Amino acid sequence: MQGYFLQNYDPAGNIWLSALVAALPIFVFLLSLVALKLKGYVAAFLTVAASAGVAVLFYKMPVSAAFASFAYGFLYGLWPIAWIILCAIFLYKLSVNSGYFEALKTSITIISPDHRIQVILIAFCFGSFLEGAIGFGAPVAISAALLMGLGLKPLSAAGLSMVANTAGAAFGAVGIPITALAGTVNLDPTIISTMTARMLPPITFLVPFFLAFLVGGKFKDVLPHVTVAAASYTITQYATAKFLGPELVNITSAIVSIILLSASVRIWKIKNIFRLDAAQGEQNLEPPRLSVGQILKAWLPFGFVIAAIVVWNLDAFKSAMSFADIKFEVPNLHNVVVQSAPISEGEQAIAAVYSWGVIKATGTAILLAVVLTILALRIKFSVVLDSAKQAGKEMSLPIVTIGLIVAYAYIAKYSGQAATMGLALSSTGNAFGFFSPIIGWLGVFLTGSVTSANLLFGTLQQVTANQLGVHEVIFLAANTVGGVVGKIISPQSIAVACAAVGMAGRESEVLKFTLKYSLIFIVLASAITWLVIHVFPQLVPVVTDFIK
Repeated sequence: MQGYFLQNYDPAGNIWLSALVAALPIFVFLLSLVALKLKGYVAAFLTVAASAGVAVLFYKMPVSAAFASFAYGFLYGLWPIAWIILCAIFLYKLSVNSGYFEALKTSITIISPDHRIQVILIAFCFGSFLEGAIGFGAPVAISAALLMGLGLKPLSAAGLSMVANTAGAAFGAVGIPITALAGTVNLDPTIISTMTARMLPPITFLVPFFLAFLVGGKFKDVLPHVTVAAASYTITQYATAKFLGPELVNITSAIVSIILLSASVRIWKIKNIFRLDAAQGEQNLEPPRLSVGQILKAWLPFGFVIAAIVVWNLDAFKSAMSFADIKFEVPNLHNVVVQSAPISEGEQAIAAVYSWGVIKATGTAILLAVVLTILALRIKFSVVLDSAKQAGKEMSLPIVTIGLIVAYAYIAKYSGQAATMGLALSSTGNAFGFFSPIIGWLGVFLTGSVTSANLLFGTLQQVTANQLGVHEVIFLAANTVGGVVGKIISPQSIAVACAAVGMAGRESEVLKFTLKYSLIFIVLASAITWLVIHVFPQLVPVVTDFIK
């Protein structure tokens, strides 16, 4: 096809040698973060530069197409991904600066004085709620600080918050890890969220039991409560992911788990209150008092988020709001890059159409929740302005980093780098079922973000699945599940937790605390992936069920 860029998946004449060259940008990312200790945005920029160099010099991709791939990816990173994050952080800052967030936290801590229950409520339930609402390190920091304030030692507070974060990381920041991945691989996000929710239960269900054991050793007397928390969260996680999509999974799961765990504490009284401080064994610890009105106002902003996102996910709403969509074909890229065998049957041009969903974007739904919160709670304009400034300042560099990482993913996709690595990995055959989650695990260890790991390796997982004849959604979900358990050993996440509890410089102690649990979970994730492929293929969602 004259005038087009035909992808060549083995420029070196040896697929493993070509894959080694294709992987150079990933090595650059690893070197930048781990060895050179560079900032995330600097590492991401060097990675994009390396990928562009490999694309032009090794794959002979036209410079114009390489630049267009960069621009296309960066734009997608800004909208809708960065738009969601920015609005979510704005809502959180608004809740904090208006004073309602303190009441929200107190409404959880007064449920039970038992430290085992409090750790599950705060680190597991509330931490997951925060992960779903804002993500990006805040849940670990807030949970760890709260636990230390309740009497736990700094190391325990940080380590427990890290382990608990395993439950919600897959659907963090209003489902960004899933929706960003879906956009990169051109799949309906509900398909990926459903598959992820079908693979996560063995891990999610175990987390509250791990937490109770780590706090108190024996937990027979609170077994009913721990079981209620684990079961209610896991069931709600699955149901929300399947029927509502990835955006609300953590929020609904956390709220249901908090409500049912609170009910179980009232129904099954804990005979021996377990605490790690001087209040050990005391039954009548005087909790702070909150009125029903105070509690409702504290939770109102996040109630608006739930309602808005539910409406935004209605097919009728999406159809009605399509009039505001702005779409255009990306110059020098749309139908310019051509796939060939064995990636496709014959030569096929790849479309590159950018869609700016002005109203339909999830971030716009969150912005509506912000406006409703301001009006309903009558928040002063000065507080609103300060919250907006704080959100913009704190997220400016993370937004640039995400844009650059998405740009790398798009260059890797359109140049053929991802396909080359996928073809090489597919030669490992059935063994790749075990390796697939480990790729996500390593990706999050490097980046500190499930979103970033999914953007880095999503296309790679998709191509490898297609080459092995495995449904692509399995490996895409496996990358997410593996990333979830890599979160608890990520240096960035550990640094956040240590800073929150005054342990800066002692990150190795927290890593020692969490490493063994991460290894247990990644082995479990690999086993789950293998079982889905070879024993329970019926767990794979039927794609036609999700076609709109």
